[in-house]
Amino acid sequence: MLVNKKAIHIEWGDCDPLGIVYYPRYFEFFDACTDDLFEKAGLPMTKLLETYGIAGIPMVETRAVFTASSAFGDNVTIESCVARWGITSFSVEHKLFKDNILAVECFEKRVWVVRSPDPAKRIVSRPIPKEVSDKFS
Repeated sequence: MLVNKKAIHIEWGDCDPLGIVYYPRYFEFFDACTDDLFEKAGLPMTKLLETYGIAGIPMVETRAVFTASSAFGDNVTIESCVARWGITSFSVEHKLFKDNILAVECFEKRVWVVRSPDPAKRIVSRPIPKEVSDKFS
């Protein structure tokens, strides 16, 4: 299983007035980590768009469990992996560690989509090519 690790230094702009990471920022971190995971697999977003003609891999479900806070000046590490592949969707797990302690777990479900020929629908899901999921083994 392919795992990507990303180090993040918590900046003042990531925090609320008390200097604690404002929770939506975690989801921005995790979204960037999903992009980094695909890049590590040799599939940067530009290649996905050009090679497979997708419109993106939007999140359709997300949740997080917060067990410890992070604050201005902290250095954290996020480990990301695809936990499950479906036919048209996949699940990504992110684990954020602060001082080697699991502080946040995030679970995302994303869908492989293309532009719909029906303008009212805008996007529709399609099966994920096996060659894509194989790169994460």
